[in-house]
Amino acid sequence: MLELQGLLRFVNTLQGTDSHYGLSKGNTLPLVTRPFGMNHWSAQTDESSNWFFSPHQRKLQGIRCTHQPSPWIGDYGHFTIMANTGRQVHLGARRRARAYKGEFHPEFFRAELLNDGTVIEMTPTERGAIFRFKFPASGGRVIFEPVRGTSGVVILDNREGDLDAATGWVSGNSGGVSHGFKHFFAARFDRVPTYITNFQGEDSTDVFTGERVGFFAEFDGDVTLSIATSFVSDEQAWANLDQEVGARTFEDILAESQSVWEANLGRIQIEDDDETKVRTFYSCLYRTQLFPRIWHEPKPGGGLYHRSPYSGEIHDGPLYTDNGFWDTYRTIYPLFALIQPAQLAEILQGWTNAYKEGGWFPQWASPGYRACMVGTHIDAVMADGIARGVTDFDVETALEGMLKHADKVGDPSGAWGRIGIEDYKHLGYVSSNHHESVARSLDYAYDDWCIAQVAEKYGVDVSTLKQSALSYKHLYDPEVGFMRAKHADGGWVEPWDEFHWGNPYVEGGPWQASWAVQHDPAGLIRLMGGEEAFVAKLDRLLTTPPHFTTGAYGMEIHEMTEMAVANFGQYAHSNQPVHHVLYLYNAAGRPWRTQKEARRVMAEMYSPTDLPGDEDNGEMSAWYVLSALGIFPQTPGHPSWTIGSPIFNRASVNLPNGKKLVFEATNSRESDVYVNEIQLDGIKIDRLFFTHQELADGGTIRFEMSDKPNESIVPTSHRPYSFSDW
Repeated sequence: MLELQGLLRFVNTLQGTDSHYGLSKGNTLPLVTRPFGMNHWSAQTDESSNWFFSPHQRKLQGIRCTHQPSPWIGDYGHFTIMANTGRQVHLGARRRARAYKGEFHPEFFRAELLNDGTVIEMTPTERGAIFRFKFPASGGRVIFEPVRGTSGVVILDNREGDLDAATGWVSGNSGGVSHGFKHFFAARFDRVPTYITNFQGEDSTDVFTGERVGFFAEFDGDVTLSIATSFVSDEQAWANLDQEVGARTFEDILAESQSVWEANLGRIQIEDDDETKVRTFYSCLYRTQLFPRIWHEPKPGGGLYHRSPYSGEIHDGPLYTDNGFWDTYRTIYPLFALIQPAQLAEILQGWTNAYKEGGWFPQWASPGYRACMVGTHIDAVMADGIARGVTDFDVETALEGMLKHADKVGDPSGAWGRIGIEDYKHLGYVSSNHHESVARSLDYAYDDWCIAQVAEKYGVDVSTLKQSALSYKHLYDPEVGFMRAKHADGGWVEPWDEFHWGNPYVEGGPWQASWAVQHDPAGLIRLMGGEEAFVAKLDRLLTTPPHFTTGAYGMEIHEMTEMAVANFGQYAHSNQPVHHVLYLYNAAGRPWRTQKEARRVMAEMYSPTDLPGDEDNGEMSAWYVLSALGIFPQTPGHPSWTIGSPIFNRASVNLPNGKKLVFEATNSRESDVYVNEIQLDGIKIDRLFFTHQELADGGTIRFEMSDKPNESIVPTSHRPYSFSDW
C-alpha cells in the first residue's frame, strides 16, 4: 500500500470511469502518467471496447500504454503489459485476465492478482515506465502484447550490458496517422529470463513481424522491467529509456513522479474543512494536466524534435497532440494562461508547428488530422493565449493559419478548415445545404471575432472579420426565440421544433445552441428582446422539462440521457455548448443568478467519483476548477474573467512570477452562495469581472458571502466584455 502525503492523497483517478456507451459520468480512464506525458498507462479490463476500463469489471487483462483522448476518438500506438504464473501459458487478453485488487494513483499503480498473490507495480516517466513484478516462489512470466495491428519484436541477448532486452514497434491506430506510422519501444529486464520468445495469439512463434506479434519472458523470481517508447525511431526509444530511467531504481522513479505531480497540483493550494470538495477539486485539477499530450522527444545533441503525424517527416521543435478544440478552448486554455503560461507558450508553438507541417491547423488532433466536431476553435485557443500575454511563440505564423480559416476552402470531410465557408462568406451564414449549419454559422462568427483580436494587433485590416463576427444575427428568429436554420434563399427551414436535437445543431438542439455568442452577450440580449426577456429565457432554460426529440440521431444518445437525468431542465451541463451560459446572467446584470446556479452545478453534478458528462481533454474539469475559485472565462480571446461564486474558504494560486493570487471567501454556511461585496487588495470592486492582468499580478481577492442575494443592478459598463459595446 502506497502511503501518500501532500496533495496527491486527494486525487481520485477513478473519477468519471464508471461510464459506458449509453451514459457518461466522465468517460475517463484511471491514467497513470507524468503531466502531459507522451504515454499514458491504464488498467485494461476489456480489450474489445474503447471503454476498455471499467471499475465494475473485476478481472485485469493488463496495463495498457494508451494514447486514447476519448472513447469516441479511439487509441493508437497501444500495447499491454501483464504477468501470470503456472505451467499453462495463457497469453491472449481474455485468457490471461485475472481477478485483481487495484490501487490507483496519478503516479503509481499496483495490482494484486488474487489467484496466486502476484503483485504488479508501475510508475511512469514522460515517455516510458518502470514495472516491478513480485511472483510466488515458483516464479512467473511477463507478457507484452500489442492491442491491434501489425507489429515487430526482436529479442536482444546481452545488448551492451543489458541482461536481456526486447525492441520493436506497434502500428495499431484509429486514424489520423501518416503513412508508415510506428510506435517504437525499447524494454529491458534487470535479470536474465529462464525463457523468452515471441508469440501470436496463444502460441510461441519465431516470426518477428506480423499481426499482433508480442513477446513473453519467464523468470524464477521477482523482476523489474524498464520500458520507453518513441514515435521517431527504435534508436530514440533506447535514448529515451537511458535518459528517463537509466540505472535508477523503481523507488527513484516513483519519488520523481510524486515530486512532479505535487509541483503541478501545488500550483493551487486549497484551505477548506470540506474534504469532499477538496477531493473533487484536486481530482479535477489532475484531469487538467493530462492533455494535450507531448509528442516531441529530446533530440540527440540538444533541443526537441518529432516525427510529424501531419507530414510523416522529422521536424525540429515541440509538438503536442490529442485535443478537441471544440471543447477545450472554453476553459482549459484560459486556465493554462493563468497558472502555467510558459507551458502554454510551448503548446501554442506545437500547434503552430502542426500548421507548418500539414498546411492547416487541425480541427481535432489525434495524433494528426481527424474530422470531428465543427468550428475552427483553435482560433479561440490562439487568441486567448495572445490576449492574456502568452506570445513567446511564432505568433505571425499562427495568425497566417488563422486567417486561412476565414478565407480558404478546407477539407470537405471537416478535418481542417470550414465546411460551408462559401455560403458563410456570401450569405453571412451556412445554409441548410450543409450538415450542422446553425452550429457552424455561430462558431464561425465567434472564431472570426477571435481572429480579429490577433490580426488587429499586427496591423491587418479586420473590418470584414468584425462584420462577420456579428453574422450570428442572421440566424435568430424572433418568432420562435431561437437560432434557426435557413435555406440559401433566406427562408427558414420547416418544420420547427424547439426540442429537436442534431442537424442543424451539434449534440444538442435550439435550447442548448442558441447562446453560442460568447463574444457579444450584449448583442444577443438585444436580439432576444432586452434584459428582462433574456433573463426570463435563461430561467426557462433551467426549468423547462428536459424533453427532446432524437432528430437526426435516430436514437437517444448519451448526452440526451445525461440531460434528462440531471434535473436542470434544458441546461445540459454534460456537454460543452452550455458551459458559459450560467455566466450570461452576469451580462444581464443578474450576478446573483449566476452565483446560485453555478454553485448548484458544482454541488450536484461534480464529486470525487463522478463528472457530469464527457471529460473532454480536461475541459469539464477546468470548468469546475475555475468556477470553484469564483472566476470564469466568459469570452476566451478577451483578457478578462467574469465573477462567479467561490466555494472554498481560501485558495492560493502560486503564480509563475513568484507572486500569489489568493481567493478568500466568508463561506461560513452552505447557504452562503451569494457574493455581496468583492475587494481586491482591500479596495472594493464594483464590477463583475477582473482583468487577466489583475489576476496575473497577484494579490488578495476577498468575497463577502451571504445567504441573501445582492440584487442591486450593476451598471452596464461594469458588466463583462461584449463586442458590440466596445
